[in-house]
Amino acid sequence: MNNMQEEEFEGKKVEASLWIKVFKMIGENKKHLYFLAIFMIMQAAIDVVFPLMNSYALNNFVANPNVNFNHVTIFGVVYFILIIWQGINVYQYFKQAGRIEMGFSYSMRKKAFQKLQELSFSYYDKTSVGWIMARVTNDIARLAEIVSWSILDLVWSLFVMMGIVVVMLVVNWKLSLIVIATIPFIFVVSVYFQKRILKAYRTSRKLNSKITAAFNEGITGAKTTKTLVLEDSMFTEFKELTGEYRAKQIKASLFNALFTPIITSFSTIAIALLLNFGGNMVIMGVIEFGTLALFVNYSQQFFDPLRQIAGLMAELQMAQANAERVMSLLETEPDIVDTPEVLEKYGDLLNPKFENYEELKGDVTFENVTFYYNENEIVLKNFNLDVKAGQTIALVGETGSGKSTIVNLICRFYEPKSGRILIDGKDIKDRSIGWLHHNLGYVLQTPFLFSGTVKENIRFGRNDATDEEVIEAAKLVNAHDFIMKLENGYDTDVNEGGSRLSTGEKQLISFARALIADPSLLILDEATSSIDTEKEKLIQDAIVTIQKNRTSFVVAHRLSTIVDADRILVLKHGEVIEDGTHQELMAKEGYYYRLYTNQFNEEQQNELLKLNKKRRQEELQSLSME
Repeated sequence: MNNMQEEEFEGKKVEASLWIKVFKMIGENKKHLYFLAIFMIMQAAIDVVFPLMNSYALNNFVANPNVNFNHVTIFGVVYFILIIWQGINVYQYFKQAGRIEMGFSYSMRKKAFQKLQELSFSYYDKTSVGWIMARVTNDIARLAEIVSWSILDLVWSLFVMMGIVVVMLVVNWKLSLIVIATIPFIFVVSVYFQKRILKAYRTSRKLNSKITAAFNEGITGAKTTKTLVLEDSMFTEFKELTGEYRAKQIKASLFNALFTPIITSFSTIAIALLLNFGGNMVIMGVIEFGTLALFVNYSQQFFDPLRQIAGLMAELQMAQANAERVMSLLETEPDIVDTPEVLEKYGDLLNPKFENYEELKGDVTFENVTFYYNENEIVLKNFNLDVKAGQTIALVGETGSGKSTIVNLICRFYEPKSGRILIDGKDIKDRSIGWLHHNLGYVLQTPFLFSGTVKENIRFGRNDATDEEVIEAAKLVNAHDFIMKLENGYDTDVNEGGSRLSTGEKQLISFARALIADPSLLILDEATSSIDTEKEKLIQDAIVTIQKNRTSFVVAHRLSTIVDADRILVLKHGEVIEDGTHQELMAKEGYYYRLYTNQFNEEQQNELLKLNKKRRQEELQSLSME
């Protein structure tokens, strides 16, 4: 189970600056938000006017024996117009709020996905898929809901309260103080509960991310789980996570559930005091009955938005954890960035200026390069290397010797801590990341295919490639024959991750994808280590084809695959201990010689074992036939 931790968020209150950042992200939906806010303010005005209308009716129509029915008619028409107006406002509220929610979700997820394309490899080293998925899905959905519905409810509530307070103070300031006096008590209670609600929901959001990560690992690692018979332990671990999440959610919901009835009790107390003091004033003739009814009505109305505000503040507390997580993603800066001058000339990854891209010939030079992932474990120290265009360089060595680090630095997935890397005599930082990756072909040890057809996966190497070019690339890497045997040939859906194909078949498609891009710089990261012997000859022929006329770096596990390399670099603890062709290194009878002969003998033994096993099966089969 992935134990990567995300950054901690320790704020104890709703942070206005954070929510201002969120609202700045609303973008093109801003006009809908303003439009909706106007309707909500008009709705608040109607809600304040209705009790005044009722009070007027009680004082002038109900309590007055000499009613002027013309006034009643006018009153009825105005009342009806207000009802129609209210209906229009409610319709616009649901229409616009739904539009804002969907638009905001789309905009935020688009920004998040764009940011994920820009971030450096180091971000993915530190952050698990579960954390990222939780932010892009659940957290953004929660923020969209808050922005579109809850915040606008807050606007309505504030304007209703302000309108009620103003009217009450104008009509009778003494009775108004009874209602207003409860506000400080409500504030204290709100602060107390909000702190605890925020803490509980932050914890539950972290657990939700862990559950998402567990789901991801459970699905992607299903075969491993079953073959190792880990179902029970995986289920137990997942059950513990969901149990802890349930407990935290219940705790947060309990605080939230206690919050509303406490606020309601203040409303009840205020109404009781109003009836007591206001009733005496009616009896003494100080105020009319309709005025007392107005204050009771306003008291109920005042506490409704107040309860709403308290609830919304609690929601903002809960959603602050979502906002913090999403904004932390959107504000994360890549470790590797181009300078403003480089961006001006070459553009960025999403907006490249292809017309300014120079041709990459393929000379690669390391000058006194030092690099480490951890300061206490230096991988390369003052490393030097000079590679000429068109050469094939094989990197050999034990795990941790620096093979993958060298190719990662060439690809600019990471940058040297000191020293520099030159391509065609120019510092790698003086050209854009997009320019480098545009000229780069990279074939991984474990080939990855996207959901879609075989043709679409090959075309990912160059989106404007024609069908004929796709087929030609597949033929050159010996993939055409097996593709034509598939159900729908090049239009066969490979399923998620290419699950319908064998590892060797996926690797051949990866080679075709790299070849169609016509890269000047090719990286093969142990591209043959997981290939069965049946496909190895096809893969080897594909490698020979794809390496022609381009600089290649091959991280090798099977040494038999690199015997034709122009140079073989044997690495140990980040240093080149042997350098030469296969024949030269074998003649030295050093480290490479021992490594190669041991592996060769092991492969020969495996072949003999397979041959003997096949013979025994044939003998048993012939005996059974007799």
